[in-house]
Amino acid sequence: MHTVYYCFWVCLGIIFYSYVGYGLLLMILTTGKRLVARMLNKRRAKPDPPLNYPEVTLVIAAYNEAEVIEEKIANCLNLDYPSDKLSFLFITDGSNDGTDQIIARYPQIRLLHQPERKGKSAALNRAMKYVTTPITVFCDANTILNRPAITRIAMQYNNKRVGGVAGEKKIRVVDGSTTGSGEGLYWRYESLLKRLDARLYTVTGAAGELFSIRTDLWEPLPENAILDDFVISSRINLKGYKIGYEPTAYATELPSSTIKEEKKRKVRISAGAFQAMSWLKPLFNVYKHPLLFFQFFSHRFLRWTLTPLAFPTLLISNSLMVFIDGGTFFAIALLLQGIFYLFALIGAFFRDSNRRLPLLKVCYYIVFMNYSVYLGFFRFLKGEQTVVWDKALRQNVLSSAV
Repeated sequence: MHTVYYCFWVCLGIIFYSYVGYGLLLMILTTGKRLVARMLNKRRAKPDPPLNYPEVTLVIAAYNEAEVIEEKIANCLNLDYPSDKLSFLFITDGSNDGTDQIIARYPQIRLLHQPERKGKSAALNRAMKYVTTPITVFCDANTILNRPAITRIAMQYNNKRVGGVAGEKKIRVVDGSTTGSGEGLYWRYESLLKRLDARLYTVTGAAGELFSIRTDLWEPLPENAILDDFVISSRINLKGYKIGYEPTAYATELPSSTIKEEKKRKVRISAGAFQAMSWLKPLFNVYKHPLLFFQFFSHRFLRWTLTPLAFPTLLISNSLMVFIDGGTFFAIALLLQGIFYLFALIGAFFRDSNRRLPLLKVCYYIVFMNYSVYLGFFRFLKGEQTVVWDKALRQNVLSSAV
C-alpha cells in the first residue's frame, strides 16, 4: 500500500517537474538572479560594445538536398553580414541527386564532396580542417535563416565566457497536422526553456538547425556520433564555457510530412541521447559542475529516462490506489489520466489530417514522444541506430520569406 502510494506521487512529481515545474523554477531563479544583481549594483545599463564583425564560416552538411539547395544558397548569400567576413562551406558527401553539381555553380561557396557517405559527424570532422575563422556557425540545409542571424550570433561573442551560441528553431506550421501542431508547440516551449536556461547559466544542448562555436574549442567527433550538436555543445560546457542563446537569430523549417516520418527522427534522437550520455559522463559530476548538472538533469536527463517510465507507472499505481483505497482524489486522478489517453487515442486517428484539433493532437504528440524514447533506447542497446540514416521527409518546400 505505502509503496504504491509513494510510487504514485513520485511519478506524478517527475512528470510535472519535467514538463512544467522546471520551467517555473527557472522563472523564479532567473528573476531572483536579476534582483540580486541590481541590489549589488552589478547590473548597470551599458550600451552594447561595438561589433567588430569577426570572421565567420557557415558550415552546412547537405545530403541529397537538390530540391531545396538553391533556395538555401540564396538565403545564405542574402544574410546581413559583411561579405568579406563571411565564408560558406558546404559538404555533400554521398549525395547522388546532383546537390553537389548545383552548389558547384556558385563560386562564393567552397564545396567539399566525396562519393562515399560516412554520416554527418564524419562530414563535419572533414570540413573543420578547412575552417580558419574564429567563429564557426553550423546550420542544416533544409532550414532558412533570418537575415540578421549571423550578426546577432556574433554579438554574443563579445562575452569571453561564451564558448558557443545557439539560435532559435522555428517550425513553420502549414496546416493542422499532428506533426505541425505538436512539433511547433513543443519547440515554442523548448525555446522558452532555452532562453531561461541561458539567463541562469547555459543552454544544455544546442539544436543542430542553427548553432555556433568558437572554432578553437572544436574537438573532432567520434564518427559514429548520432547527436553531433549535443556532443559538441556539451563538450564546450565541460570546458567551463557557456552556451548562449540568441532568440533573434532563428532557423525556420517545415515539420515532418507525416507522423511516420517524425517517428524516424524522434527514435534516432532518442538513441543518440543514450549514446551521448554514455560518452559524456562528466555531465553527471554534480560536485565539479553543480549548475551544469542541475540544468542537464532537469532539462535533458529526465525527459530521456525517468519521464517516459513515469507515465505508465503513474497509470498502474493510480489504478491500484483506486482499487485498494477507493478515495475520491485518486478516482479523479485516474479519470483525468483516462481522458488524457482518450484524447491521445482520438488524436492518433487524426494524426495526419489537416483538421485543427490542437488539444487532441498535443496529447497524442506527448504520448508519441515518450513512446519514441522506448524505441530509441532499445535501438541503442541493440546497436541498430547507425550514424547514416534516411532523413525524414518534410512538408512541401520552404519559403525564404522570413
